[in-house]
Amino acid sequence: MLDVVYGVIFVVAVYYIVSYQLNLKKAAEIAHQAIYPKLKEEFDNILIPAEWKAMQPLSKTENSYLYVKWGTAAVLFLATVLMGIILFTDWLSSSFFNVIYFLFVMIQAIPHRGNLFIFPNGVIMNAKYYSSKQIESYKVEQIIRWHELYGLDDRVNNGYKLTFRFKKFNFFQNNFVVVPDRQQLERLIGLLNDQGITGSAVPVNGDGNEKETYQFKG
Repeated sequence: MLDVVYGVIFVVAVYYIVSYQLNLKKAAEIAHQAIYPKLKEEFDNILIPAEWKAMQPLSKTENSYLYVKWGTAAVLFLATVLMGIILFTDWLSSSFFNVIYFLFVMIQAIPHRGNLFIFPNGVIMNAKYYSSKQIESYKVEQIIRWHELYGLDDRVNNGYKLTFRFKKFNFFQNNFVVVPDRQQLERLIGLLNDQGITGSAVPVNGDGNEKETYQFKG
């Protein structure tokens, strides 16, 4: 019975690893067609959790893409070896949580850097393309005192958390970025509104409670 559980976990892990690599490959092929970001200033004003570094361009020649490409192959090999040990030996027969931990560490070892690209009829979020019809809405929160992100990084403070709600939820990836500059945020919101993607912005009271919604121009 335990072997079946291990098998299910292994299949889920492999599916996640392979699907991310395939999504990233597609994203790298079409990222140059995005209408935003294009300029260095625009890249600099999209901060990726949880390192809070500026977003980097995406192409098949970038180091970040190559790390994921070869890291994926290495992790798949190690995961297969681990599964073989589980099925054909009793070395790890009583180490369920250790096996889960090993798989988690291997997956996290692949540098899954986030990104956000805006297209005329969709977006790329964390290497996955979503058409406009797959995006339910967006939400903007100003990161002031009492916000959950306030204090994590100087560039995050007083910036804006831009969260996407997708019709198909992704359990493994963050669905938000931080935009430090309001002007750049309004540029982003305008491009989303042009696609018919609607949303709202929510200011926060000093006690951390949300006030009434209001709309950014764009």
